[in-house]
Amino acid sequence: MNKILLIEDNIDILENTAEILELAGYDVDTAENGMRGVEKAKSKDFDLIICDIMMPELDGYGVLHIISKDPKTSLVPFIFLTAKSESVDFRKGMSLGADDYLTKPFEKTDLLDAIEMRLAKSKKLQVSEDADSKTEVDKFMQNVQEELSLEDLINDRNTKTFKKKDMVYRQGEYPHALLYIKSGTIKLSRNNDYGKEFIVQLGGEGEFLGYLALLENGPYSEDAVAMEDAEIAMISVEDFRKLMNSNREVTNNFIRILSKNVLEHEQRLLKLAYGNVRERVAGVIHNLYERYGEENQRISLNISREELAGYAGIATESLIRTLSDLRSDNIIGNDGKHITVTNPERLKSIAEGGI
Repeated sequence: MNKILLIEDNIDILENTAEILELAGYDVDTAENGMRGVEKAKSKDFDLIICDIMMPELDGYGVLHIISKDPKTSLVPFIFLTAKSESVDFRKGMSLGADDYLTKPFEKTDLLDAIEMRLAKSKKLQVSEDADSKTEVDKFMQNVQEELSLEDLINDRNTKTFKKKDMVYRQGEYPHALLYIKSGTIKLSRNNDYGKEFIVQLGGEGEFLGYLALLENGPYSEDAVAMEDAEIAMISVEDFRKLMNSNREVTNNFIRILSKNVLEHEQRLLKLAYGNVRERVAGVIHNLYERYGEENQRISLNISREELAGYAGIATESLIRTLSDLRSDNIIGNDGKHITVTNPERLKSIAEGGI
């Protein structure tokens, strides 16, 4: 049973609306003012919040502002109720992140339809804590299409193909679209003052590229090159910003995807900063194995020794010696072009600082 918090200072409206919702099968909790509503929203778990705008002490705008800042309540769908119908109030409510807006008096069916629609969308956008990044991105992309009503958002018309070693974008260029990898692998890298390449990230199917530059309205900070034949969908800046400005749930979901990516990059940087060469190489190979490993334990991505060294942040000579050591310990194998992981458990243990 879905739990709804109803915040309304008019007792008659509060009781009548609560009765409608209870008859419709919802578990309803009520609050007679904004301050009490915020307290309840923070102390219990709700699937949806319905809130009046014009209230003493703390109005509906204040309620939404507070709960939007709290990670516990920021993703809860929020519907405004108000007797005011001026467009300025509508725009203010939606700009603050409200999901819907009903003017009083309202029909029972309008209220219930709005609730059902918001709960359904919230369920689609809900991302479990243990879901992997690809699943989260897939859900986000699905809802990008639904929210923008663009059936051809990532169809062939908006997709570009790149051959191996093709440049996707260059450091210093400005983004014109949010890039979504439909297939293939993209290498993001920078060069130091001596021309040595350092691989910042390997982007694969179901991942975004260049989003930081887009969010910051700045240039790309790295080069992006296709490591194999790839397809990339181009989501226009206009469509992306329209979505971010119009739907709080989708915005928060996208932020969670980016936060997860940032955390993964931070962990890798810590390993580069404090891990020894053996740990770095083992960590890089294990990461590639998890992403590109096949049933025969071979890593399907064809990556050169120089690129592998750049990904691990070490010299190519150090990489070759470490690969030889790992082969001698029967942890990896090599058929000349591809690395085969023969003992993934041991490899993971070394990557995490074990022997």
